[in-house]
Amino acid sequence: MKIAMIGTGYVGLVSGVCLSDFGHEVVCVDRDAAKVAALRSGRVPIYEPGLEEVMQRNVAAGRLAFTTETAAAVAGAEAVFIAVGTPSRRGDGHADLSYVFAAAGEIARALTGYAVVVTKSTVPVGTNRKLLEAIRAARPAAAFDVASNPEFLREGAAIDDFMRPDRVIVGVESERAREVMGQVYRPLFLRDFPVVYTGLESAEMIKYAANAFLATKITFINEIAALCEKVGADVRAVARGIGLDGRIGMKFLHAGPGYGGSCFPKDTRALARIGQEHAVPMQITETVIKVNAEIQRRMVGKILDLCGGTVNGRTVAVLGVTFKPNTDDMREAPSLTIVPALVGGGARVRVVDPEGRREGEALLPGVAWHDDPYAAATGADALVILTEWNAFRALDLARIAAVMATPRLADLRNVYSPEEARAAGFAAYTGVGR
Repeated sequence: MKIAMIGTGYVGLVSGVCLSDFGHEVVCVDRDAAKVAALRSGRVPIYEPGLEEVMQRNVAAGRLAFTTETAAAVAGAEAVFIAVGTPSRRGDGHADLSYVFAAAGEIARALTGYAVVVTKSTVPVGTNRKLLEAIRAARPAAAFDVASNPEFLREGAAIDDFMRPDRVIVGVESERAREVMGQVYRPLFLRDFPVVYTGLESAEMIKYAANAFLATKITFINEIAALCEKVGADVRAVARGIGLDGRIGMKFLHAGPGYGGSCFPKDTRALARIGQEHAVPMQITETVIKVNAEIQRRMVGKILDLCGGTVNGRTVAVLGVTFKPNTDDMREAPSLTIVPALVGGGARVRVVDPEGRREGEALLPGVAWHDDPYAAATGADALVILTEWNAFRALDLARIAAVMATPRLADLRNVYSPEEARAAGFAAYTGVGR
């Protein structure tokens, strides 16, 4: 099957590469000529474990290509995916759909035969129906259907998520579109991964509801963590105790500095906005957004308390600034609130992150970048663990404590226990919910 993928951002590139690995003929389109040239040369512009290898394998096999020409990619394609950005619009929090409708216009002009136009981008409920109307208005005689196929890719584990999904959601309204989408995902269906067919609006809502629920779960355990600190409970024990209940589950019950990234902040704001527009306030989601921002500010307070109430003139080493491990993504990362607050408070901040420097240098001015956590900690007055990269999970704490000017540890991911920190020579320790 020939497939066109419009957009080579995170979702588009991962989806296009994986679909080509299914055996489909995939052409990925991007307006950025320099980006397309890099992809053609085998270089991936994002950090995602395993992606470059799979991409190069399928390019070599002739199943995957990159172009700046939408018309060439769409001609003869049976499925055309829209995987462009839908960032939060300034002022109202709604998803900016300008890129989506621009892509739909290009597709309408390029259609040469029947195709299913598949929305992979996260879009507000009702968008796919508007896309159908827009394409039909531009090309009244064109043969096409529209499908909603939201993505559920975790950064750092995207290849596995695409190849071994919990489920694939497909919103369609015609049997012909369903058959095409069935062929797209046939390799998954044959291996008994669930492919769930719904209407367009239900598929759109599933994406927002899933992300809002996960963001709520994270925020809930962070609120519980704050209470644990006051009453003498350990949030890790609490999380395990409730997570072993099959109705709750262990995932997303890890206390920390709040959620970030490209999806949860944007999608919770968009869902709240959709609710307001339909006079059905999403009160839980709105509260989650508010509390998550408060949690990040509370982390700054914990670091200040650890340092005696001020970081002015002190050296603080921060380990990890990406929003999660195994990605270079800095979008809405808690570090973008916490690190500037430390710098603004007069601290000399040193940063270590295995993949975050490329984006982080522009986003975090006034910090010094180091490659080695031990070098960053030398002479420091406090060490902050902000992202739980594997490289920070087995540190020689005694060695770090020995080289610090004042051995203080703010473990905002609960990687190490208070007992481990004290035994290693840290004079002060703070975690989350302990």
